[in-house]
Amino acid sequence: MTETGSEKLNKFEKLKAEKDGLLVKQEISEFARKGWESMEENDLNHRLKWLGVFFRPVTPGKFMMRMRIPNGILTSTQMCVLAEVIQRYDKEGSADITTRQNIQLRGIDFSDIPNIFNKFHKVGLTSIQSGMDNVRNITGDPLAGLDANELYDTRELVQQIQDLLTNRGEGNPEFTNLPRKFNIAVTGGKDNSIHAEINDLAFVPAFKEGFGFNVLVGGFFSGKRCEAAIPLNVWVKPEEVVSLSKAIVEIFRDHGLRLNRQKARLMWLIDEWGLEKFRDEVEKQWGKSLQTAAPKDEIDWEKRDHIGVYPQKQPGLNYVGLNIPVGRLTADDMFELARLAEVYGSGEIRFTVEQNAIIPNIHDSALNTLLTEPILKKFSVSPGLLMRSVVSCTGAQFCNFALIETKKRAIAMTEALEQELILSKPVRIHWTGCPNSCGQPQVADIGLMGTKVRKNGQTLEGVDIYMGGKVGKDARLGTCIQKSVACEDLQPILKDILLKQFGAKVREQTADQIRPQSQIAKN
Repeated sequence: MTETGSEKLNKFEKLKAEKDGLLVKQEISEFARKGWESMEENDLNHRLKWLGVFFRPVTPGKFMMRMRIPNGILTSTQMCVLAEVIQRYDKEGSADITTRQNIQLRGIDFSDIPNIFNKFHKVGLTSIQSGMDNVRNITGDPLAGLDANELYDTRELVQQIQDLLTNRGEGNPEFTNLPRKFNIAVTGGKDNSIHAEINDLAFVPAFKEGFGFNVLVGGFFSGKRCEAAIPLNVWVKPEEVVSLSKAIVEIFRDHGLRLNRQKARLMWLIDEWGLEKFRDEVEKQWGKSLQTAAPKDEIDWEKRDHIGVYPQKQPGLNYVGLNIPVGRLTADDMFELARLAEVYGSGEIRFTVEQNAIIPNIHDSALNTLLTEPILKKFSVSPGLLMRSVVSCTGAQFCNFALIETKKRAIAMTEALEQELILSKPVRIHWTGCPNSCGQPQVADIGLMGTKVRKNGQTLEGVDIYMGGKVGKDARLGTCIQKSVACEDLQPILKDILLKQFGAKVREQTADQIRPQSQIAKN
């Protein structure tokens, strides 16, 4: 770590210097016995996050747990364990698929956490190092091993990176004190299914001396700044991905900026050093020469959303992509998804960065029966062209950073717009509750960032509107086109945008079919 005087450290660096977050793993049983109210403030509010346990001020006593699901792949057994965890909390228990192919469990009683960890361990699940200043869930192609057009199956590489950084899910003190969080993505397909450009470190397919990866660095979103990742001018073979990831994370750990937490992501270090110096330091840390990047990468398809029924590269097998609106699941939903995967597939479930689910390995002969399952009325294989693409962060229901409620409002407004309009193509609308951009509005066709607005002397929930984001081939970040729109005024503005810029047409309807604006505003 870069040496600095203790008087210059921000509060997070001070708390990490006093006690590594991972050390609370040894104390969790005692914490649970005494109760969360008796915990020291930094242990409760911050260090628990190294175990993937989050105190939520908006729901005191009901904790969130964030898993690590490398490449977004779960077994039906693992899904059932997660469902069992939240089932005991009845309506207070729920789960959210995240934009990193991950899952978060909500409504957890603190006293249950040691037992929950035991349940996780028995089925190969972990939540270690999933919060605060750690490498977050590592994303990979949701169709890895299934897609006939993929160039490389990312599953093993993603698992190897996770195992290295987390000591196979047990916790690795070598990587538990980064300047800030760090995101890694590996894609072996042609459509950039993992949004490479928004990661601190990303590997995208490219041919040079056979197959390998070009390397991107520095992508991130924050309340202060948002940047797309830039080429490092490096090409690596698949067998070099893990060791290069380690070297770059080590450089970030040892040299990343720590005085100002708002300037502590990897791109700020690249800005300070310059790309050439950063590249030189990577070469030194890695211990061998870097090859220059291939002239072009292989991301040449438009982004797919994977919703629907598609043949796999394995003859006679198919994968089915289910639309999970804004990623929200109940325990019953999770049990049903696990049952479908077990009965019709190979017992495997996959998540996408769009917060949806895929069940692979379904035989041709089982498809028709699967498509009659009642749960598919809720999680459709053919949703509306807005609903299939809506993404939302947690929102004010559970997150104390969020300035507005997002998930319920996103669903209500999407349903209302689909009732009013006929669309000819999907339009990606992303909702995020605050400038931290967990809902990634900058990559959306239409991005909505929560804010507070003044209207008629009152403070109301509102949004800033972003447009122009693109994923897949030629990915780019969108920009803000309109600020401070009250949520109660948003629907006609979105309708106008969809009509004028996305080719939507007004649907003929009767008056009683139109959902009152006041009803949407309350959701």
